Amino acid sequence: MDGFPNILLNFANACEDYFEGTGILHCPKIAQDIKYCQSQGKAVVLSMGGASGAYGFSSNKEGADFADVVWNMFFKGESDKRPFDDAVLDGIDLDIEGGAPTGYSAFIKRLRAHYATDPDRKYYIAAAPQCPFPDAYLGSTLNNAWFDMVFVQFYNNYCGVNSYPGWFNFKDWDNWAKT
Repeated sequence: MDGFPNILLNFANACEDYFEGTGILHCPKIAQDIKYCQSQGKAVVLSMGGASGAYGFSSNKEGADFADVVWNMFFKGESDKRPFDDAVLDGIDLDIEGGAPTGYSAFIKRLRAHYATDPDRKYYIAAAPQCPFPDAYLGSTLNNAWFDMVFVQFYNNYCGVNSYPGWFNFKDWDNWAKT
């Protein structure tokens, strides 16, 4: 998902139907797949951001407000335009590779507040920062909000595994995770 705080979904060719009069995808077949995967014990998360696109928040309020939209469209909230109908996702992954760092901590804190209203279900927040340390877009958020999982992208950058042992900076991220 990119384009936020607007909703711009991209599921390649797996879903090409829209809610009438909107640019919001409606994906009942993906909804069935989500439920099947969850019935097999698999968690299903939605990735926000990506390597291309224009997205981000102009303020903390905009980030927090967008968490309400995401909760209503993809989790246990209510919306008349839910891309996956009544399927409820297990989490969000932030793959922020552009824009500015503003608003992401507020987004996570508000989303966690929504998660807390459903104590019978485990929800996740993950991140996929680039390997330069600290990450230009998520660095402050990683230090100020709780993530369940962090999957550092040790590729496509000078500090990736392809630079081992020279610039490869696994130790920086390992130290961050331990402290």
